[in-house]
Amino acid sequence: MADVNRGNRPLSPHLSIYRPLWTMVLSITHRITGVGLALSIVLITWWFLALAINEAYFEVANAVLTSVLGGLILLVSLWALSFHFCNGIRHLFWDAGKGLDLGTAYKSGLAVMAGSVVLTVIGVLIFRGII
Repeated sequence: MADVNRGNRPLSPHLSIYRPLWTMVLSITHRITGVGLALSIVLITWWFLALAINEAYFEVANAVLTSVLGGLILLVSLWALSFHFCNGIRHLFWDAGKGLDLGTAYKSGLAVMAGSVVLTVIGVLIFRGII
């Protein structure tokens, strides 16, 4: 291997260099929620498979999902789904060339966050039978 002087080259910028911007936070959150949704699908698939296997195994899976921790995981998963959906619509507008200026991108990011919270609340109210 060639002898390379690595000491004089600049370092690549890192998160410690940039201050977090709203669009950056939303982009990172979009990626995290995508991974979280994949993990949630595994959990829900486990629940359905337990239902297909036998009643005793289903009782175990159902006890896990209906526990406080399971309910919290499902609530966060519902918010992640709502966020991913709203942000996906935002990206569709961006793909069409609309809303790319900084002011509109900032406002649409706020709309994504507000919409995801509203959709999550509506989902919980529907699940509870209130709506």
